[in-house]
Parts: sequence; C-alpha cells; structure tokens
Amino acid sequence: MKIIHCADLHLDSKMESNLDRDAANLRRDELLDTFEDMVAYAHEQQVRVIIIAGDLFDKPNVRKAAKTRVIEQIQTHPEIDFCYIRGNHDHSELIEEIKDKLELPNLKLFGTSQWTSYDYGDVVITGIELAKENSQTLGMNLVLDQNRLNIVVLHGQESDYQGKDKTEIVNLSMLRNKYIDYLALGHIHSYKQERLDDRGVYCYSGCLEGRGFDECGEKGFVLLETEDNRIKSQFIPMAKRQLHEVTVEVTQGMEMPDIIEQTREKVSDISGEDLVKIIVTGVTDMDMDIDMKRLLRSMGKDFFYVKGYDKTTIAVDYESFRNDRTLKGEFVRLMEQQHLSEDERAEIIELGIKAIMGEDLEL
Repeated sequence: MKIIHCADLHLDSKMESNLDRDAANLRRDELLDTFEDMVAYAHEQQVRVIIIAGDLFDKPNVRKAAKTRVIEQIQTHPEIDFCYIRGNHDHSELIEEIKDKLELPNLKLFGTSQWTSYDYGDVVITGIELAKENSQTLGMNLVLDQNRLNIVVLHGQESDYQGKDKTEIVNLSMLRNKYIDYLALGHIHSYKQERLDDRGVYCYSGCLEGRGFDECGEKGFVLLETEDNRIKSQFIPMAKRQLHEVTVEVTQGMEMPDIIEQTREKVSDISGEDLVKIIVTGVTDMDMDIDMKRLLRSMGKDFFYVKGYDKTTIAVDYESFRNDRTLKGEFVRLMEQQHLSEDERAEIIELGIKAIMGEDLEL
C-alpha cells in the first residue's frame, strides 16, 4: 500500500512579497499546478491515501477558482482518499462546507473533540486537530493497536515542551511509546525526519512549493510504502521552482568586475526557472562602492526572479587619516573616538564619506 504525506500547501497565497503582480499571479497558479501534479503522481503510482497535514489553504477567503480546482481533484480521483487535518492557517470552515454541499466520500476529516481513525487493512491513520482543550491530554487519549501499522497525523511545532498550554505545540514526550510507526506532521516548511522512539519516526514533509526566501531548497512530499509489516518513506521533490540564497564573499582589492564574475560562478548551477537572493558579504576598501543594481543587471534574464543585498563592511585605515586636514579626515578621526563596535563605526563612516562626496544615500 502506498500513501503520500504532504502539508503546508498554502494554496491561493498572494505571493506578492517579492514579485510584481504578473509574476505573483503566475506563482499563485503554480501552487495549484503542483498540487495537481502531486495528485497525478499519486494516480500513476496507485497511491491509496493522500494525507494533508494542515494548511491546505493560506487564508480564510479563497478564490472560487482555487476551491474549484481542489474539489475537481478530489471528485475525479475517487480511488484516492484525501485525509485532511486543518492547520493554523485554515481558519475558515471551508472544507466542512465543501463536504456538506458535495458528495465527497473520499474526503476524510479530523475533529478536535477526539482522535479520529481511518482503517486501511494493515494500516490505521489516526489524527486530531490541536486545540486548547485537548493539548494537555494529547497522549493520554491516544489508544493504538500495537499489532497494526499506525500513522498519526498532527499539525504543529514539535517539542518536548511540558509546561503551560501552547495550542500549536506537538508534545513528542506525550506520543512516545504509543505504538506510532510514522508521525505525519505539518507546520515546518522543510523536510525533516527523526526518531520518535524505538518503534517509530516523526516527519515533516515540508511544503510543496517555496513561497519566500525563508523556504529555500528542495520542496515536495513524502511517499510511504508498507512492506513486511513496516513503513518505508522516501522524499519526492515536486516543486516547479526552487528558491536559493547565495552568499558572495568579497575581499579588499576586489573591483566590481571581480565581484560580478564571482557571483556568476556561484549561480552557474542554478536553473533559470528558479528564484535567487544574492547576499554580498566581506570587507571592502573604503573607496569601494558595491553597485548592487549593476550586479543584478549583470544577471540579465538568467532567472525567474533575482534580488540582492549589500552586507559588506569597509576596512578603515585610521593611520592614513592622521594628517588628513580635509573634512573627510576630520570626520574619520571623530568617529574613531566614538564608543561603537567596529562594524557600527565602519557603517557610519561609509555613509558619512558618501554624504561628504555628494553621493546618493540608500538608507
């Protein structure tokens, strides 16, 4: 038997934090495209169940087109059960409304009042939506058959936290030694799998598509397969585009052509379909100006989207200004006497010198 574990799809996200309207709308649709690609993969691989461990949608108000595309996938694949648990972003009663209005026997939901289980022969899938009223008794009320393969579904931040109630905390200490073979989690947007106890593992599938540069790297879902009374798992990359954060380290003496060349070497293996954030770091000479606009223009149309930040600091040779009687020299000597960290002093000197020279300041 094959099962897919996915989570944090955040369908219908606006995607406007980095992108212009056209690109954001394209990415918004690509989130739905990737969901459909995953369902097509499930059909081809004869997957019996797709577990969605929370945050199917991103906000309470969802476009009709997005709702329609999700419903279409459930309706046109009656051979696949969609076991869905609401996450912290699923504030609306959308799923319940869909299930009430339409005949969707393959849409399986979980509540907050008690653990709900769905039986698939040797495998039992059990879940509950985390809420204030059940957080303290999470493990006590979970009863599983040790002779079955048990998958438990939750959405929240994993922790061994045992203090005062925190609704979105998945308290691992409450779930150990409960005969769990695979704990399917949602909430963290990167793939992560670790031991839960001697019998089972816990796993975050991560999201299907990265939406911002805090979600870099491969994204996809986990394919589970039962064999010889155990569960095997495999991460399957699925995203249409990846997000990358690239750090370019500069040193004193480097000029803009050197920095551009080094940057192009750093991004040479990245697909042109992807999104890239370039961070320039290191130490530069006092008269060296990192021209980020020039650097980004040099990337041309190499990527779907590219942005950059100058995080360099300047090296100040205070000795060279000891006898400098210009305004610039006076300013540097004054700053040398201030009680600041070297990074703070260098940043202020850089801005001050630019102001003295009449350059535009980007604050």
